[in-house]
Amino acid sequence: MTEVLFLLPLPLGFLLDLCFGDPHWMPHPVRAIGWLITHLEKFLRTVFPKTPQGERIAGIFLAVGVPLISCGVGCLLLWGAYLLHPGLWLALETLLCYQMLAAKALRVESGKVYDRLCAHDLAGARRAVSMIVGRDTQALTEEGVTKAAVETVAENTSDGEIAPLLCLALGGAPLGLFYKAVNTMDSMVGYKNDTYLYFGWAAAKLDDVLNWIPARLSAWLMIVSTFFLGLDVRNAVRIYKRDCRKHASPNSAHTEAACAGALRVELAGDAYYFGKLYKKPAIGDRLRPICPEDIRRANRMLYASSVLALAIGMGIRIGLGGLGGWI
Repeated sequence: MTEVLFLLPLPLGFLLDLCFGDPHWMPHPVRAIGWLITHLEKFLRTVFPKTPQGERIAGIFLAVGVPLISCGVGCLLLWGAYLLHPGLWLALETLLCYQMLAAKALRVESGKVYDRLCAHDLAGARRAVSMIVGRDTQALTEEGVTKAAVETVAENTSDGEIAPLLCLALGGAPLGLFYKAVNTMDSMVGYKNDTYLYFGWAAAKLDDVLNWIPARLSAWLMIVSTFFLGLDVRNAVRIYKRDCRKHASPNSAHTEAACAGALRVELAGDAYYFGKLYKKPAIGDRLRPICPEDIRRANRMLYASSVLALAIGMGIRIGLGGLGGWI
């Protein structure tokens, strides 16, 4: 009975995410992690000297401290809940599993871009896509907006869904919180600009290490999903093998390449960030023009590959003896 109890939170959390997504009114652990990163950064910058070496050391303390604090708080909360009642542990673990996943949030936010494009509202589409990408969007064409939306769904299939799902399978909500802390740090301080070139180095490297396996597994799950969705499996494999390393990050191009091949479109290429042009290689072949419907196709790949990842995750849980979270 206890083993069954420990197996339930992951699939229940997965279903809750598919049903409810990320309501803005609900308190979310990632917001708390973001608060912790902001305040710990301010503190560390006052403690260490404003030199490249001092900033790098401060960044190492941030990269180590935030994930450990996040994981530790999760362990304490779950341990306390279990002492009170196993049912309370089940509820809290399920809630945290649900909040670590982002499939519906990705579909909803990218769907807003799709809706604006279908309404021929380019200004609205630019505003909608600016909410989910880091690049400058004010001058994007309809094709550029569409590409940006497809790319962020493809990349976040790993970062926002499959990677945290695998962490939840391996170590329950505490390991999921550890992963989300690293991922949030990278999105907040992992920039190669004057402010974070040295301070964000450790966070960016830790994110690269943590996502190395999930990015590659996610790409292959996306390729497998093309078989069920009637997309171009052969081209997905071809483009993935050819273009999976066409990115400054060791991980980002993997899911983008699988998606571009499956859709038979070209993704990536040059983009503006904070007013500066960054030269990037294209991923995929332009076998046909990209269109708004590709946003929906990318989301179907996200959902299909997530279901496959859940099956793997449950296999991991069963293989580990159904021991659930770290309690």
